[in-house]
Amino acid sequence: MPTSLPALAFGGDYNPEQWPAAAHEEDRTLMGEAGVDLVTLGVFSWAWLQPTPDTWDFAWLDEQMDGLHAAGIKVDLATATASPPPWLTHRHPEMLPVTHDGRTLFPGGRQAFCPSSPVYREHALALCTALAERYHDHPALALWHVSNELGCHNARCYCDVSAAAFRTWLRRRYGEDVARLNDAWGTAFWSQRYDDFEQVLPPRLAPTHANPTQQLDFLRFSSDQLLDNFVVERDVLHRISPGVPVTTNFMVMRQTMEMDYLRWGRELDVVSNDHYLIAAEESGHRELAFSADLTRGTADGRPWLLMEHSTSAVNWQPRNRAKRPGEMVRNSLAHVAHGADAVLFFQWRASRAGAEKFHSGLLPHAGTDTRQWREVVELSRVLDAVEEAAGSTPRNEAAVLFDYEAWWGCQLDSHPSIDVSYRDRAEDLHRALSAQGVGVDVVHPGTDLSGYRLVVVPTLYLVSDEHAAAIAAAAEAGATVVVTYFSGIVDENDHVRLGGYPGAFRDLLGVRTTELLPLLAGETVQVDGLGTGTVTADTWAEDLELVGAEAVATHLGGPASGLPAVTRREVGEGTAWYVATRLDAVGTDRLVERLVAETGIERLPGAGPLVEVTRRVGEDAQWLFVINHGHAQAEVPVHGVELVSGADVTGSLVVPAGGVAVVREDVTGQDREA
Repeated sequence: MPTSLPALAFGGDYNPEQWPAAAHEEDRTLMGEAGVDLVTLGVFSWAWLQPTPDTWDFAWLDEQMDGLHAAGIKVDLATATASPPPWLTHRHPEMLPVTHDGRTLFPGGRQAFCPSSPVYREHALALCTALAERYHDHPALALWHVSNELGCHNARCYCDVSAAAFRTWLRRRYGEDVARLNDAWGTAFWSQRYDDFEQVLPPRLAPTHANPTQQLDFLRFSSDQLLDNFVVERDVLHRISPGVPVTTNFMVMRQTMEMDYLRWGRELDVVSNDHYLIAAEESGHRELAFSADLTRGTADGRPWLLMEHSTSAVNWQPRNRAKRPGEMVRNSLAHVAHGADAVLFFQWRASRAGAEKFHSGLLPHAGTDTRQWREVVELSRVLDAVEEAAGSTPRNEAAVLFDYEAWWGCQLDSHPSIDVSYRDRAEDLHRALSAQGVGVDVVHPGTDLSGYRLVVVPTLYLVSDEHAAAIAAAAEAGATVVVTYFSGIVDENDHVRLGGYPGAFRDLLGVRTTELLPLLAGETVQVDGLGTGTVTADTWAEDLELVGAEAVATHLGGPASGLPAVTRREVGEGTAWYVATRLDAVGTDRLVERLVAETGIERLPGAGPLVEVTRRVGEDAQWLFVINHGHAQAEVPVHGVELVSGADVTGSLVVPAGGVAVVREDVTGQDREA
């Protein structure tokens, strides 16, 4: 983690322009009481910094930078390019984004710009340059923050400017050879053949489904275009402000799929992420853990920054549930447990006006005499107590493979079943592994897999020959590899791999499927062979034959009655498993129990369905994080010092219901007990 940042930073977005000057001194005083040591400043301040095309106003920002520095608070300074001011879109309506059905999106919210617009880029770089030249050596500056949540509301634009940029991108991809594009897109189907790149359009609203590879390439282009907007600002900052790290905030969570963050992560000096729970999901802590592990994957295993989450309710869901007592502390420490070296929020002071006025803040509308404020102060104390773990990172022997391009491909239209969703199996297998105390990395298929004893390949619909070979090589070298249904089906161009499913993994798994047998809505079948009694499955089945594998579990009833549902094959020094149906939670747990037993992988002590246990490892120490999401106390066998309370622990730690604990482990003591 860059040395310019606090070791385990605490704070959030600060928007002083929303408040009268009299509030600013109170803000800094209360930030001191709360232990805030890092704020993100200026995210939506373009109209304040450049009130007209020909005028600049930095006086207010100078005052804030100086005041925060005097208060001992570091600044993550935003380039303010996330939301153009009204004067810019009024002068240049051609920069407004357009939806796939031809509707222009107008100003009045935020991010009202086409990511491909040269007008937007020209003005954004002018603002970025002016800020860098003014503040590059300010003592409060710890981090540069490019834009904000790139692609949150304008990830895909279908205007004529975007169409021209898309064609340029396609020429680079296919080498000015329109015949290569025709082959990749399969344009022999439905008379779609092009004889010139100028004929190509984005996949706008059509009478029926657009060409799937056209859609896939447009998703790739759109992600690349947004990334390029980051890169050009980053390069300005690196040139004018060398040595100050540059980030932009990702949105790694279930509802965001438009940006290929595993590719983006390589371009950031330090990865940061925004994460918000979906209030309607009671098991949101499991999605949080998965997304945090995936964020660490985007950072190539290094520590990262939690740039935004909420102290309580948000404003943008249909029903915005307030967090229950203790939930904010648990959520925050869970991110730290999975590798975050900062806990920041949107935002410092809850707004009194605007679209996000009901979004919770560190300082709530009701002020400091509130449970919410007291929990903010308590969280700061907890983070200070566990600060020594900053810079460390989880080191795990199990990996779940994840690929945004496979996600995009899996979610395209005209597939066997609308009920197949990309993150579904990944999250459920991650949940089952975590509940059995297995630490998990969520990584790209191109990651070096040699250090993993268990490699999980969920719904990897689209996969390259190279990545498929690397997965097979992991099994040959001794890993246990488990592949789930609808994996290996197509290549990078979304062309079906012929010869039988699961395509790229057919030889590895020793199976061959001649027909896919998706189940109807609400239809379930029983599966036998995963322990005492049967388990339930739904969504998917296959007409599967064994070609070297053995059946582990079998369908009882349904279109695949009597056929294998789970298979296993010995491969070199390892094994390859195939799961040809969507097992329920009980079935997934039983499967994972067998996989973990086969690998002999280490289990972290005390983990369970509602007890999250994670270990971060540093050069000279390791820390066990225990987060009890349940309603009963949890007992964890461990030796060491519990940092939150300062208590010595010998043999066993009791964590109360809803409580958290972080133990600097005494490895010698653990070995002695063993």
